[in-house]
Amino acid sequence: MMPASPSSMRQKLRVAVTRRLPEAVETRMSELFDVVLREDDRKLSQDELVALMQGADVLVPTVTDQINANMLARAGERLKLIANFGAGVDHIDVLSARQRGVLVSNTPGVVTEDTADMTLALILAVTRKIPEGLAEMQAGRWQGWSPTAHLGGRVGGRRLGILGMGRIGQAVARRANVFGMQVHYHNRKRLRPEIEDQLQATYWDSLDQMLARMDVISVNAPHTPSTFHLLNARRLKLLKPTAVVVNTSRGEVIDENALTRMLRAGEIAGAGLDVFEHGHEINPRLRELPNVVLLPHMGSATVEGRAEMGEKVLINIKTFADGHRPPDLVVPSML
Repeated sequence: MMPASPSSMRQKLRVAVTRRLPEAVETRMSELFDVVLREDDRKLSQDELVALMQGADVLVPTVTDQINANMLARAGERLKLIANFGAGVDHIDVLSARQRGVLVSNTPGVVTEDTADMTLALILAVTRKIPEGLAEMQAGRWQGWSPTAHLGGRVGGRRLGILGMGRIGQAVARRANVFGMQVHYHNRKRLRPEIEDQLQATYWDSLDQMLARMDVISVNAPHTPSTFHLLNARRLKLLKPTAVVVNTSRGEVIDENALTRMLRAGEIAGAGLDVFEHGHEINPRLRELPNVVLLPHMGSATVEGRAEMGEKVLINIKTFADGHRPPDLVVPSML
């Protein structure tokens, strides 16, 4: 499937953006295309998203925009490309889009290092009880150093089990090696021996067996039908009571209610979560737990990362406008 040729386009592509993007990205997009930009950063409703799709050749959505088959059926004939601002596309019904002749592209690779940084930050925050110390300082309760106060655990020597060994999982492994952690992983496909050697990583064919032996679990798997609740109640019960769970990928991979129950019962030592099963609607009981660090989906939130994401979106749209296949085209076999 190829985009329309340049000769068939009488004017600049009409591009509709669903959220506010970095100023430099919006400016460059306005120079290249006929762009509909947002005045505010409010999340759009389904009807508003459909209206944008009906009047545009290209839609630039983000992870907060759920685009399902019904919405695509209402989009009309003009829409030809969904150029996602982000690497994950689980919020887009890619198969339905392809069936309707709509291409989907994403921005892989540019969030790898930033998300891996955040993963290590959460591991440290939970194991070293950083929020606990921060809260004491902000409340003005600190009375000076004590040999028994705020005792966390040493990261070096701990077994890290990485669930999902793609770009981000491998970047996490490299960082964990520097901190002296023992790296283990479970993945849909085993890595090549030379990559395992570089990462000093031990492969587990059985996720259950890996989970039962790890001190820290890092979730770095995408959300697909096969990974939904991959860490369900049964698997979470396999974890040691001293284990810590960190998730910087997709909230749907973990059964959030089961995780919350076990954290409250002391069956899991702690958790660091940057993503949640129901978007911004977080289980309120999670907020009450002192052994949980919650972040508002900040994994890719760097100035550099967002600028690079925007650059990839621009390249995908420009390549499409020139009559070529977008370099970051998402195909069903990738899902």
